[in-house]
Amino acid sequence: MNDDRYVAAIEISSSKIIAAVGRMYADGRLEVIAVDQERGVDSVRYGFIQNLEETSTRIMRVIDRLQRKPSVAPRIITGLYVGLSGRSLRNIRTEVSISLPDETEITDDILKRLREQALATAIDSSLEVVDAIPRTYYVGKSETHSPKGAIGNGIRAVFDLIVCRPEMRRNLTRTISDKVGIDVKGYVVTALSTAQVILTSEEKRLGCMLVDMGAETTSVSIYKDGSLRYFATLPLGGRNITRDIVTLSVLEERAEEIKMSMANAMNREVSSFNINGVKMTEVNSLTVARAEEIVANIVEQVKYAGMKDSDLPAGIICIGGGMRLNGMIDLLSRQTGLRVNRGKLPGYVTIDDSKTSASELLQVASILYSGATASADDECLEMPGANELPVTGEGNEDDPEETPRERVEPSGGRRNRLWQKFHDRVANIFKTPGEDDSDLIDE
Repeated sequence: MNDDRYVAAIEISSSKIIAAVGRMYADGRLEVIAVDQERGVDSVRYGFIQNLEETSTRIMRVIDRLQRKPSVAPRIITGLYVGLSGRSLRNIRTEVSISLPDETEITDDILKRLREQALATAIDSSLEVVDAIPRTYYVGKSETHSPKGAIGNGIRAVFDLIVCRPEMRRNLTRTISDKVGIDVKGYVVTALSTAQVILTSEEKRLGCMLVDMGAETTSVSIYKDGSLRYFATLPLGGRNITRDIVTLSVLEERAEEIKMSMANAMNREVSSFNINGVKMTEVNSLTVARAEEIVANIVEQVKYAGMKDSDLPAGIICIGGGMRLNGMIDLLSRQTGLRVNRGKLPGYVTIDDSKTSASELLQVASILYSGATASADDECLEMPGANELPVTGEGNEDDPEETPRERVEPSGGRRNRLWQKFHDRVANIFKTPGEDDSDLIDE
């Protein structure tokens, strides 16, 4: 990486769409300079986009608002790193090998061939491989995590294939590239990117578990001896608790408020008072039962990985909105006997947007960082030419967010057409009779 550059990423989940723009510095630091989001995405279930039209409309609103922020304007977002998360994501262990002439030095080319062989491993036809993560290598009879430069007559490697259902990535492409008209610079498995950014090398070597509890899914990643050992996505999340509370004859929005302000994952004494006819004893009974089910499924993953709690001396690191429920961290610690901490961004990732808490940006910031470091030359934003920025109407020049202006077309024939399509659709969204901007934004 030779120069500072601007990068952009998006995370599309069951609870929200959140996009961010960051400045990646040549020394490896990432500064998140702008964030925007929409909450309540019913068109996405368990990580799968089910309504392409509605989702693309929401994405365009988010991107348009993001581009109007003073820290981004007048730059145009032309590419995005896209997070992959959903209940079909998991790992499959595979071994591959290459025979070599005697006394051959292991090179980058040999390692590349080995990874390509892993990616081509035959798997269930209902799944596709999205990544191959090396666990360990064997050069001759010697095990190593750094095979480059070693000498031997063959190399063998154990890889973890990250797989998902093909429609997960296909629907993202159809939505972002085809409907919105923005290039996908790369897909990033959200659970792996957060582990890359949030977990320390010491935690990975000692052994730890990263738990990301979202609205409808919870991902569990287990690391040992510096490598990924297990990865799975559970179809359980914070919304399961919310919907249990809905059975007490309240709307989901109100049930979410009750859950976050008054419910507790730990069984405790609760007074018999009620709020608008909702008994808190019933709320906590439902919350405790579902929270214990979710935690029991998380704990069980250690056994599925062929490990014991004692193999994880670095404990459990938790992220995600579901983990903000009162008592959830304590419940997980009690059930495992392990130290449980909340994950946080490292010092080399900073956030300028003070309106959003750092805990809400862990995933999208990690996607941003992982995508940018994997593709060291890609630019996600473009500056328009001086003659391409016509101003319409009389805006307040001191406030770029409030200044109406025509968005310009990036250079390139196909990109011009896609950008014009994007601009026209956003214009139609914001010019719907009887609607103002506040009606279009789900807070």
